[in-house]
Amino acid sequence: MTRLTGALATVGATLTIALAGAALAQDKPVEFRYTTGAPPKTPWVMQLDRFVKDVNEESKGKIKINPFINAQLGNEQDTMQQTARGRIDLGGFSVAAAAALVPELSLTSLPFFFNSARQQDCVYDNYLIPYTTNALAQKGVVFLGWTHVGSGNIVGKKPFKSPADVKGLKARSAPTKTAAAFWVALGANPNPLGITEWASAHQTGLVDVSDAPVTYYVPSGLGKIAPVYTRTNHVDSGGIVVMSKTVYDKLSADQRNALQAAVTKRTAAQLRAEIRGFEEKILELHLKNGGQIVTLTPEERAKWQKALEPAWPQIVKAVGGNAEAFFKLMEDAKKKCGA
Repeated sequence: MTRLTGALATVGATLTIALAGAALAQDKPVEFRYTTGAPPKTPWVMQLDRFVKDVNEESKGKIKINPFINAQLGNEQDTMQQTARGRIDLGGFSVAAAAALVPELSLTSLPFFFNSARQQDCVYDNYLIPYTTNALAQKGVVFLGWTHVGSGNIVGKKPFKSPADVKGLKARSAPTKTAAAFWVALGANPNPLGITEWASAHQTGLVDVSDAPVTYYVPSGLGKIAPVYTRTNHVDSGGIVVMSKTVYDKLSADQRNALQAAVTKRTAAQLRAEIRGFEEKILELHLKNGGQIVTLTPEERAKWQKALEPAWPQIVKAVGGNAEAFFKLMEDAKKKCGA
């Protein structure tokens, strides 16, 4: 009897330990790696830190996002591919990086395509989401929401007031056909480079000129190497948050709901406003750091527009694939959204 009692006690203790271990395992949050090329002390990192807290709150501590900023896991194009393969869980990217999977998305950065920020936001939010969601899903990633990158302008070691000023120069191009065709239309020679290589390329003379959003230009240190910022404002680049479909498909319904609740807690309109509002502050900092800002006259900017708008058909053709259909979608949406 004593032996039986002891055996039962041992079994009971073992069961108690096993149940306690199972409870601890259930309490431990599932962890995901989030990649971004955003440098420290930028609004993107502020938004990411807030997203981490939102996810924790909405999941009641059951989901933990581990941020990897400043391209710690690799440049945008590589990490987008790794996200599609399930090697990275999720991340925030430029739409240009998403074009590594769906090339026609790069057409959202056609120079001078949108007439206003309001029109652009309307097109993104009301007409591009279904296409983008379906196209990316076929490539292995789940569309979670839009973010924003900011207005693109020309940078280098001298002002570029006219399209003729870049003719024959070595230009840093985003690794998309749209970006390369942009420089070809201006008579420059594009060199496709990821954002982690921009500064060193200017420093070594590999490139003479780039286009870049000011919100990246100054915090990344590029503004010190290519200190002249010419405000062509030829594009206002979008951003995107995606998750590996492999990872997403393994989430429970509660986990998916918590993640989506955290995403929708901050609207795309709010995220864009934060980035756009930060641009002028960054420009002030650039001036204080000894940089130069060149503001074009309406006539000078019109020359840039005149040089680039006729290139749209060639750019669409160069992108290939479903570019024609996507371009038509954008044109129709622009008409519906008005000026």
